[in-house]
Amino acid sequence: MSGTAGWCTFAGAGHSGSGAAGTGPLSGVSLPTELPWPAEGQSSAEVEGLGSLGTKGEQTPVPIASITKVMTAHVILAGHPMSANEQGATVTADQQAADESYSATESTAPLVAGRAYTQRELLELMMLPSGNNVARLLARWDAGNQERFAEKMNDTASKLGMDRTVYTGSSGIEPSTRSTATDQLKLARAVMKNEAFRKIVATPTVTAPGVGVQIRNSNKLLGRDGVIGLKTGSSTPAGGNLMWAATQDIGGTPRLILGVVLHQRAGTDPGQGMAAAFEASRTLITAIRDALPGATATGARRHGAS
Repeated sequence: MSGTAGWCTFAGAGHSGSGAAGTGPLSGVSLPTELPWPAEGQSSAEVEGLGSLGTKGEQTPVPIASITKVMTAHVILAGHPMSANEQGATVTADQQAADESYSATESTAPLVAGRAYTQRELLELMMLPSGNNVARLLARWDAGNQERFAEKMNDTASKLGMDRTVYTGSSGIEPSTRSTATDQLKLARAVMKNEAFRKIVATPTVTAPGVGVQIRNSNKLLGRDGVIGLKTGSSTPAGGNLMWAATQDIGGTPRLILGVVLHQRAGTDPGQGMAAAFEASRTLITAIRDALPGATATGARRHGAS
């Protein structure tokens, strides 16, 4: 679907709020029925409290690259809860994590062997620069090894109804980790209920402890067009991928908009794929946010509401 938005009114439809924005369903609010979906890959989006904005593309499981780390964070935070302002548990970086810090073939973050890091610091180093070595360290800390941690990831996916998803590692470097846009949207809905997670993915920059290097969030849309997160992912087999979260006031209440864009320019250079995912997501987010305020007024007039 593409072009100028049409309208569909929902009376109390949708999911419960995340806590980051308004909670509970809205009545008599219209959602756009046509949006500028990406022409390739697969996509899905929704508005908390209103419902689904639809999907585009065949929902066949595809590699998702570092989008995988959203589930890694979700499992870690479920097993080791922390509030929005807490540092959480202490984790000591092992030699393997330090040795993997400076890879020329994958995304990493600088870690110092033997140094104690807080759980928050490691989650930041995993989510912002997409540190694969940090994801693997967290998996070893939590479950002992990648295999047992992947079992936890798959158990969580099953509980969330992600029936077209298989995780084979914590970082996403394995192309055997596969999912769909609709499944990943279920995860986005669940993980954005966690205040600590929301704060981490909304962080623009962090300084790597022990080395003093400033690291920027890989999400180039963050802070623009209401975007408050979430996670990038790219590789040659996966193409460019973006799970995103944005907010928009509806009837004076901020509402969370969630979306997933997968498999953009798959098979090409990961940088090209990521650029395509950013552009496709920005276009979609802008259209949704522009449409929602008008949808409320149009829907009210169309259905005779006062």
